[in-house]
Amino acid sequence: MSAPPAARAPLPGLGVLREIGQMFMLAVSVLRLTFKRPFQGREFVEQFWFIASVTILPAMLVTIPFGAVIALQVGSLIEQFGAQSFTGGASVLVIIQQASPLIVSLLISGIAGSAICADLASRTIREELDAMRVMGVSPVQRLVVPRVLAVMLVGLLLNGLVSVVGILGGYFFNVVMQNGTPGAYVASFSALAQLPDLYISELKALIFGFIAGVVAAYRGLHPKGGPKGVGDVVNQSVVFTFLILFFVNMVLTGVYLQLVPPKGL
Repeated sequence: MSAPPAARAPLPGLGVLREIGQMFMLAVSVLRLTFKRPFQGREFVEQFWFIASVTILPAMLVTIPFGAVIALQVGSLIEQFGAQSFTGGASVLVIIQQASPLIVSLLISGIAGSAICADLASRTIREELDAMRVMGVSPVQRLVVPRVLAVMLVGLLLNGLVSVVGILGGYFFNVVMQNGTPGAYVASFSALAQLPDLYISELKALIFGFIAGVVAAYRGLHPKGGPKGVGDVVNQSVVFTFLILFFVNMVLTGVYLQLVPPKGL
C-alpha cells in the first residue's frame, strides 16, 4: 500500500483570520438580535448599574490628573509662542476629542470588559451556555446583547462626565498654577471649539463601548483549558481591545479631521 499523502501545512495567519471573522460574525449577530423580541430589559438594567458603579469613580480619579497634565503641558508649549490666550481652547479640544474617549475606552475595556469576559467564560466552562442552547435559548440574545448595550450606554454617559471633569481640572490648574485668566480660558474655548468636536467624542465613546463589549463577549464565549483558561481569555480580551481601540481611534480622528475643517477656516 502506498503511503498516504502528507497533510498540507496550514497557512500562516489563518487562525488569526478565522478569529477575526468569528468576532465580526458575533458583532453582526449582536446588531441583528438587538431589535429582536424579547428584549432582556432586566439584564440590561443590572449590567448597566454594575458597569456604571465600578467605572464612575476610577474615571474621575484618572481624569483629574490627566486633565491637569494636559493643561500644564499645553499651556507651557503655547506660552513659548506668546499665545497664552488660547491655552484654554487648545486644552479643552485635546480633552474632548482625544483624552476623554481614550480614558473611557481604557476603563470600559479594563474594568467592564474583563468582568463581562470572566462571567461569560465561567458560564461556558460550567456548560451553562450549552444548556441554554438545548432549551432553545440564544446565549447571544440572552446574555451578550444586554451586556454590549449596557457598555455602550455607560461609555456614552461616562464620556460626558470625563469631559466635564477634565475641563474643570484643566481650568483650575491653568488659572491657579499658570496665572491664566478665567475669561480668556472660556473665550478661547468658544473661539476654537465647535459642536462636531463633541459629536465625534460621543461617537467614539459609543463605538469604543460596542467594540469592547463584543471583544470581551467573544473571548468569554471561547475559553480554552478549563478554569485556567478563564484568566487567559480575560487577559487576552483586555489586550486585544486596547489594540483595536487605539487603531479605530486613529482612523476616526483622521476621517474627522479630513471632513470637518477647524473653526474659523
